[in-house]
Amino acid sequence: MLSKLKLNQLYFKDTTFANLMTKRIFNVLLIANPYDAFMLEDDGRIDEKIFNEYAALSLRYPPRFTQISSEEEAWAELEEISYDLVICMPSTDKSDFFATGRNIKEKYPHIPIVILTPFSHGVTRRLSNENLSAFEYVFCWLGNTDLLVSIIKLIEDKMNLEHDVAEVGVQMILLVEDSIRFYSSVLPSLYKFVLQQSQDFATEALNDHQKTLRMRGRPKIVLARNYEEAMELYNKFQDNMLGVITDVRYPRNGKKDSLAGIKLCSEIRKKDPFVPLIIQSSETENQVYANRYAASFVDKNSKKMDVDLQRIVSDNFGFGDFIFRNPTTNAEVAKVRNLKDLQNIIYSVPSESLLYHISRNHISRWLYSRAMFPVAEFLRQITFDEVVDIDIYRKIIFEAIVKYRKMKNQGVVAVFKRDRFDRYSNFARIGDGSLGGKGRGLAFIDNMVKRHPQFDEFDNAKVAIPKTVVLCTDIFDEFMESNNLYQVALSDVDDDTILKYFLRAKLPERLVEDFFTFFDVVKSPIAIRSSSLLEDSHYQPFAGIYSTYMIPYLDDKYEMLRMLSDSIKGVYASVFYSDSKSYMQATSNFIDQEKMAVILQEVVGNQYGDRYYPSMSGVARSLNYYPIGDEKPEEGTVNIALGLGKYIVDGGMTLRFSPYHPHQILQTSELDITLKETQTRFYALDLKNIGQDFSIDDGFNLLKLPVKEAENDGSLRYLASTFDPYDQVIRDGIYPGGRKLITFANILQHDVFPLAEILKLAMKYGEDEMRRPVEIEFAATMSTEMDKSGTFYLLQIRPIVDSKQVLDEDLSLIEAEKTLLASNHALGHGIMNDVYDIVYVKTDNYSASHNQDIAYEIEKLNKEFLDKNKNYILVGPGRWGSSDTWLGIPVKWPHISSAKVIVEAGLTNYRVDPSQGTHFFQNLTSFGVGYFTINSYMNDGIYDQDFLNDKEPAFETKYLRHIHFDKPLIVKIDGMKNIGVVMKPE
Repeated sequence: MLSKLKLNQLYFKDTTFANLMTKRIFNVLLIANPYDAFMLEDDGRIDEKIFNEYAALSLRYPPRFTQISSEEEAWAELEEISYDLVICMPSTDKSDFFATGRNIKEKYPHIPIVILTPFSHGVTRRLSNENLSAFEYVFCWLGNTDLLVSIIKLIEDKMNLEHDVAEVGVQMILLVEDSIRFYSSVLPSLYKFVLQQSQDFATEALNDHQKTLRMRGRPKIVLARNYEEAMELYNKFQDNMLGVITDVRYPRNGKKDSLAGIKLCSEIRKKDPFVPLIIQSSETENQVYANRYAASFVDKNSKKMDVDLQRIVSDNFGFGDFIFRNPTTNAEVAKVRNLKDLQNIIYSVPSESLLYHISRNHISRWLYSRAMFPVAEFLRQITFDEVVDIDIYRKIIFEAIVKYRKMKNQGVVAVFKRDRFDRYSNFARIGDGSLGGKGRGLAFIDNMVKRHPQFDEFDNAKVAIPKTVVLCTDIFDEFMESNNLYQVALSDVDDDTILKYFLRAKLPERLVEDFFTFFDVVKSPIAIRSSSLLEDSHYQPFAGIYSTYMIPYLDDKYEMLRMLSDSIKGVYASVFYSDSKSYMQATSNFIDQEKMAVILQEVVGNQYGDRYYPSMSGVARSLNYYPIGDEKPEEGTVNIALGLGKYIVDGGMTLRFSPYHPHQILQTSELDITLKETQTRFYALDLKNIGQDFSIDDGFNLLKLPVKEAENDGSLRYLASTFDPYDQVIRDGIYPGGRKLITFANILQHDVFPLAEILKLAMKYGEDEMRRPVEIEFAATMSTEMDKSGTFYLLQIRPIVDSKQVLDEDLSLIEAEKTLLASNHALGHGIMNDVYDIVYVKTDNYSASHNQDIAYEIEKLNKEFLDKNKNYILVGPGRWGSSDTWLGIPVKWPHISSAKVIVEAGLTNYRVDPSQGTHFFQNLTSFGVGYFTINSYMNDGIYDQDFLNDKEPAFETKYLRHIHFDKPLIVKIDGMKNIGVVMKPE
């Protein structure tokens, strides 16, 4: 009995078709006299004919033929070029190509050599007297170029057989025949059929590249010419045998045996009652044996023998459509063309028909012949005896197909086909152009999740990307050109006018049906996101320049079509808005080189009445330049918030944590910080707004709501804590009364959902595979049931690129006399070379009792810097921003907002534990401000105050000195090692 557990654990590993058929024949040496060579080619175009044969069958890499007519030429060629196959054409003249072939074999034993002979009695007589041990096969030329294709394929199949069967369980067809004349006509016909069938099953592939690769999984054809060879092949590969075609009379024990084929069938039937057998014979009385061994019979004398054989192979070996039959009457009860059909029909096939096909392994054979190895392998192992109830079997087949199709769709950019796109489809493209930057990033993470099964190992969490369809850049080109939009787009008119023109234009008509299919499958609000060629390109951060719209899901698909069309045109128009144009100029790009793909994607979230939003959205960065406590820079940092991600983009108050230390969160470490520095509002999509007032503002239909509203929606179950005003404590979870604080406590402290673990995996693999630090956007929804389950969606991955952050020198090697400030506890990263001023608190006669007065002086000075739009370095004792004036100077962020580097410098007589900027942490990280901690009296860092004291101040008060330099104070911070220096001006 197959338990539910076993099915849940079922992990289908994708077939690596690229690893199949790796040994190929590329160069063929043809040794024949000029007349035979000409006859062979018909009219001297063998390469072209082979090429056409290959092209017609969608095969790649047709071999090159080189023709020669003497042994001397053969040696010269073999010295020059590496040949994979030699074909000798002996004729009735004096030249002895048999001897030539034997000589070549002696010197080049690894090259297969084949005899191809015109069919005549003279040659037949000669063959019977020749030693043919040096030759792989002997074929008989009957004037059909197909034979050359089948010779090459037969030898390639033989070379790859063992590896491909072991690798994925590729199937084989065994042909047992000793008549050269006969197998020379059967093989071309059989190969043509199998290759055409594999073209058909390749339609299960999701794009052209996959299609070509899938054909490598076609069944192999293996030729045996006597009983022993046939039995050896059968015994070795019986688990991968699609079927056996056998003659009746051929050698057994070294002698012709008139019933060898029948004995073979008898042996095979003892081992496998159901493997399809075909007996072919020119003696019709052998039909009796066919009935005895449940085999099909083909009459070799029949004029339509080829057709008969193809039909029987098609019906019995699992090719073509799968026909469910009534076992009693043999009448057709259902027909299945592909896996999706099988999935749809499995619950309605009559029980007796399903039982009949299952017990004979028909379904798994059909899947094998179509190169769907993982699911075929799985279904073949389940014999009917294990399952008492046929409906359990239906469920097993259904779930195995679903699992396999999900796996196949993941990590692949499929070509969008209306009849194929369904709820198991993941990522498809419409058009042939580029996917754009975001599109490529999505395809990359989808593939990354597929390749690392660890993402699949969480009991209560699924990891995925939202269902996605990309309109490639060629649709943008077509839209722009067919509507003559470039003139207005590149002009200097205002953004509203550009949008008006774009909204009036028409999208290609053929997309309408595709959009309807997408609506039917997604059945949720849709995000329309920009994915331009330059966006997320590795060296230019273009993120956030173009529009992203969201539309609600409606039952009226024509209304949805209107909203979707407007949104796509709105994204297209945003390429030409004035901000984009000036950004292009600033990054030295040309606007007319920018092309826009558009991503249509289900919006992650749950519906709460008339609004829709996710439980959380966030951004993870794999490098943390502001580590606090025992965090390490390489462990990364995450910012999350309730609701749509626009809140984070707009700079709202998010919760920051390191996924390696989810229990240590600065913002929730103290009551007053928690109350002050947690999220108070969130964004949701307004499902009532159907875009009548469509505008440049892509957030026109988003609601910015107080957190209280989410409490009313019931969406805070695992996300919030409750402030108890009576006891002045915060309790994790939702309790009546009291303000709800977005702390994500149950998820981060109590592991209700494995958010931190998933983020660790995503950052690790993302960074490994991009070979550089990454930024990942994500969203997650918790189930509205009480089961603590949820889905984590990866929305975007991009490399962290910031020119400031390119720092490749070892700061610890800088000489002390060149440094004004040096810290071994520095936060931030990069190089700043635009700061000319330093403001420091005088330490002579310093007393903490003056801290409040010092704060007022700094506030005044900071305002002057703000007015001039300049920055400075601020140095002082104790903790900056402390509300306790004995511990530090009690400034608030607006009072020091022009400081580019802030330094806590401990004094011998005034020692306070360093704060590492905790009071301003959000601002430090948002504005990329450097933060140094220096205790030079303990030899921890450098602060050369004497150097500053010797300079003439630009401004001085009782407590402060402001020094201005003509050359910049170069600041260098290595965020990975937490070392920071400020150089003395040169």
